[in-house]
Amino acid sequence: MKDKTFLMIPGPTPVPESVMMEIAKHPIGHRSSEFSAVLERVYSNLKYVFQTENDVFVYTSSGTGAMCAALENLVNEGDHVLSLVLGNFGNRWAKIAESRGAVVEKIEVETGEVIDPEVLRKRLAEDTNKEIKIVTLTHSETSTGAANDIKTLCSIIREHGALSVVDGVTSVCAMECKPDEWGIDVLVSGSQKGFMIPPGLAFLTANERAWKVYEECKHPSFYWDWAAYRKSTRANSTPFTPAVNLFVGLDKALEMIKEEGIENMNARHRRHAMALRKAVKAIGLELVVKEDKNASHSITSIFPPEGISVPDIRKTITKDFDIVVANGQNALKDKIFRMGTLGFVCDRDVISAVGALEATLHKLGYKFELGKGVATVIAELGAK
Repeated sequence: MKDKTFLMIPGPTPVPESVMMEIAKHPIGHRSSEFSAVLERVYSNLKYVFQTENDVFVYTSSGTGAMCAALENLVNEGDHVLSLVLGNFGNRWAKIAESRGAVVEKIEVETGEVIDPEVLRKRLAEDTNKEIKIVTLTHSETSTGAANDIKTLCSIIREHGALSVVDGVTSVCAMECKPDEWGIDVLVSGSQKGFMIPPGLAFLTANERAWKVYEECKHPSFYWDWAAYRKSTRANSTPFTPAVNLFVGLDKALEMIKEEGIENMNARHRRHAMALRKAVKAIGLELVVKEDKNASHSITSIFPPEGISVPDIRKTITKDFDIVVANGQNALKDKIFRMGTLGFVCDRDVISAVGALEATLHKLGYKFELGKGVATVIAELGAK
């Protein structure tokens, strides 16, 4: 059936019709008083969503743009950067730092694992000369579905004196994340995830500790420059021509997020992720992240049954049910599939996805107790 495709991937995520209707309106002037009023609401509501008193900058880019904006305003050639790597996006931090001439060291874990706080504590304790300037880390690793204990890790980084620079692309709006309270120095995210709008906007917030390091940056980025964005943000403007219609859509989406409440939104994502995990295990499939406490609330990575390929699962569930699930990335391509529960997703969507997955696996010849996954997810979601 045409025009029924539903995205159950880490991003882009489903967009509310009311948001799409706003985006579809004729553009307004980006230097007009009308657009300035939109920006005033957006900048204020972003502080609510990010749970910070600091400015939140909005870039016309993907989430990777905000990652560049973070490090390209902090790193000087020869600086030491420690990257905590859970997967593809943890490695992206390292690549960006290296592109700025940083000396990069990694603490890397196996697929589906998270950073042990004591390993980090030990490494930073060894850095007696305080050479490590920045520690990059990922809250929710999109490539595996593993989620770090950001609160604990950032407290360890703060004790050492380095800056914590956190990828919250698939965690902000989906998982509890409190930069001011937890001591996160720089936090970034992207629009096509929990914010429930299409790709094209990215977000960054930085505290005063990070600003002091910015002031020492010898060659800050031109397009991503923090000072330019802070000046414009405080004037309810933008330094360059923005994606006007996406800002208008974001204005509507933030209104919806505030109406639901950020705590309730985080709780909804947790319910959906945990219900999906139990349903998947109920039909005998293996999860990439073994323990619930280490699991993202945005994305669940799953191994296919023996003898059934990931491409066949993805092709069949799309062809028969118009549901799109994601492949693995890099070394995990065709070895796992990933189901998103991120953004504008409700109980109905999760139940439908589990049912479609069961029907797909049944069609492909997997032997299991048909209906057990659906019964499990219904029971889990009903136990509010």
